[in-house]
Amino acid sequence: MKLQLHKEGKGPLIRISIVLVLINLITFTLLPDTLFTIIVLTLSIIFFGTALNFYKKPDRTYKGDLHGLVNAPTDGKVVVIEKVFEKKFFNEERIQISIFMSLFNAHANWVPVSGKVTHLSHVEGNFRAAYLPKSSHENEHTNILIETPDHGAILSKQIAGAVARRIVTYVHEGDELHIGSPLGFIKLGSRMDIFLPLDSEILVELGEEVHANATFLARLNKLSNHEL
Repeated sequence: MKLQLHKEGKGPLIRISIVLVLINLITFTLLPDTLFTIIVLTLSIIFFGTALNFYKKPDRTYKGDLHGLVNAPTDGKVVVIEKVFEKKFFNEERIQISIFMSLFNAHANWVPVSGKVTHLSHVEGNFRAAYLPKSSHENEHTNILIETPDHGAILSKQIAGAVARRIVTYVHEGDELHIGSPLGFIKLGSRMDIFLPLDSEILVELGEEVHANATFLARLNKLSNHEL
């Protein structure tokens, strides 16, 4: 599978490269032919490889609008599948699916469903560990409400983690979105939440590793005429 470098990573990777090169030049100059120098070089290679993986942009795309299917909006591990009462936007019970991104996952975010952005807001908050349940509403996050043509609205959240300090969102209120198109990026460990109707057919399991633009989280039921 072809991999590309995400635009959010170009600046950080250049800075990381400069720092690592300087560190290794110093160690090779002052401590040549020592075990310490070899260890520093090995750790530098591992660190840069991890950074490359973090900022990669998987080349995965969907053909067609795929109405009724919910795309995994990021690479990571499913840490929550549960029924919750979502009071801010729906004021009703919803199925929450949460995906945790570790430092070893690509942190690019993607559009979960085709539809129109009817609400977008950024909420300041804490920076607790992103895998904790309360991080969904207590941590700094961005709310993205998307209205699908025939399957109702879903809520997607970009959530900052204990280390993450920057959420980037590319879409705007009023945008018409295509499933699998770029949504944003979250720097360092973080998570994304999706809130779906209760009658959705869930296609993933707790603990499953999912891949954006390759894994479908759920299938939505079409609304009846009186609900449209």
